Amino acid sequence: MALPSTYTNSYSTLPEFFGKIRDAQAPDRFTNQILKDLGYKSNNHRPFIPLMKALGFLSSDGSPTQRYQEYRNHALSERIMGEAIKEAYSDLFLIKSKPTQKDNELITGKFKSYHNVSDTVANLMSKTFFSLLKIADLEFDQKKLSTEKVKDKIEPTKTEPKGVQEKIIKETSGLGLHYNIQIHLPATKDIEVYNAIFKSLKEHLIE
Repeated sequence: MALPSTYTNSYSTLPEFFGKIRDAQAPDRFTNQILKDLGYKSNNHRPFIPLMKALGFLSSDGSPTQRYQEYRNHALSERIMGEAIKEAYSDLFLIKSKPTQKDNELITGKFKSYHNVSDTVANLMSKTFFSLLKIADLEFDQKKLSTEKVKDKIEPTKTEPKGVQEKIIKETSGLGLHYNIQIHLPATKDIEVYNAIFKSLKEHLIE
């Protein structure tokens, strides 16, 4: 269970800020000087660093984490942010699985009671949270699961070619009894005797 107390008056700048750290090379340590170099020189921007720590982008000493590195992948950034928000603000998702601006009063009330802060501070915490939501994909796992289910439904069942099926049917339907007939020919030099025997076999057995 968690609910960060970090907030910023410059919450509207967060999407732009995270866009810049996504596109820039990760530093060895993320310091206030790095923040200034990116163009964020106001004191209102300093909370960006503890917020990144709360989201798991930075370790306690300011070193970029694996999450930070993965966030720099444009194809994964929204998913990574979604995972970070769900982890950092897990208490909020216990009361609303898909929070939207319509839930602002509920979310603000949660911040106020949890951290025992004023309405103004609680409102800034809420705005910071909702600003992060704009660059996050909270439904990634559900989308992936839904896609897999649809794929299972539409993927054709593997079947044998028609010719193979017909062959199998013919082979299995041709069941019957097989006889092994042995003929002992008499010892004779009279060819007509053999002709009579084979003629009889043809008439009574083969045909």
